Amino acid sequence: MAGKKNVTLGKFISKILRHEPGLIGIRVDEHGWADVEELIAGIQAAGHPEFDMAALEEIVETNNKQRYSFSSDKRLIRANQGHSIPVDVELPATSPPDTLWHGTADRFVPSIMEKGILRMSRLYVHLSPDEETARIVGRRHGRPVILRVDAGQMEADGYVFYLSANGVWLTTEVPVKYITVENNRD
Repeated sequence: MAGKKNVTLGKFISKILRHEPGLIGIRVDEHGWADVEELIAGIQAAGHPEFDMAALEEIVETNNKQRYSFSSDKRLIRANQGHSIPVDVELPATSPPDTLWHGTADRFVPSIMEKGILRMSRLYVHLSPDEETARIVGRRHGRPVILRVDAGQMEADGYVFYLSANGVWLTTEVPVKYITVENNRD
């Protein structure tokens, strides 16, 4: 299994583990873990009979966003973050760097500068550790705008941050007073 098919199946797995496990008749536990055998059987039944453990391992290992984690015995799998279903992926509170970044599309900036960065349908707001990663994220949504987030001050003011397994910083919201719009270089 390779290339475009892996990307398509990877997105399907992401949808299942983060948003709709019932789509293929599986369940995730309170920490987001799903049984690997059930996931494979569900994906096979959903029209991908060739899908197997080797294909799943390849998707997990080669996913450029490092979206998934296996349990140590590889019997369970979960998405690292981005859930819209209520799960606790057991991340410890972690002190962020002084500055984090958020990439968005220019059409969302007026709302963000009025209401802050909200988690919308997700459990957390996603923040990037560097400006370039935020720019890549912003490009996925349209003409990118990079927002600088004063994470150090947020933490000092009592906001809690988590660091996901793939390096994405998570928090429940970013109020306007902690946001600066950076000059757009695109």
